[in-house]
Amino acid sequence: MHFDLPFLHLIFIGFLSLFPAVNPVGSAFIIDPLLGGLGFPERKRAAKKIAFYCFTICAVSALIGSWILKLFGISIPIVQLAGGIMICRMGWQLLTTDDDVKGKKETAQPASRDNILFYPVAFPMTTGAGTISVILTLSAHEDENDLLAHVMNLGALFLAILLICLVIYICYANTLALSSASGPRGEQIVNRISAFLVFCIGMQIAWSGIKTLLKA
Repeated sequence: MHFDLPFLHLIFIGFLSLFPAVNPVGSAFIIDPLLGGLGFPERKRAAKKIAFYCFTICAVSALIGSWILKLFGISIPIVQLAGGIMICRMGWQLLTTDDDVKGKKETAQPASRDNILFYPVAFPMTTGAGTISVILTLSAHEDENDLLAHVMNLGALFLAILLICLVIYICYANTLALSSASGPRGEQIVNRISAFLVFCIGMQIAWSGIKTLLKA
């Protein structure tokens, strides 16, 4: 069996780029109050719906992302710069917030949780503007005439999206186990590390755009 290493590399890069932006582990703790009171079977069903919604949002963004850029005449470096700034802002807010996990769990429960699984849980709490910015950047391909390279890039991106949605499902379905295993202090540590990774990936994306603009 032959493995295409460049294709696997694209999947790996896509997954690593999406992971800090989606932040499935930290987001699982954040949305836990909205799923409070659910048993494990109900939580699994809710997590499956959330993962499906997230996949739909990311897949649509990947399919029409390049068309949107062409329609509005937006270049890839500008998307990188704007998306990086937004991700940095999100990471900075997570780093500087004083709200602890215990306080978040006191949030009032909604009457019908099915109505909140798409908005605000899937969007924008899980896959928000930062994730869409990363998707737009990854889906854009500089050599538009190379159809094979474009299809390979898009296929790798879809597989990376599928993998990140699988991680979302696992984390959201097992939030209670994660909370009990890590404890209150462990939740704070995970949230801070995840927030720092979000900030760093935003800086990296923004810097990539700045370097390209400076060379132009």
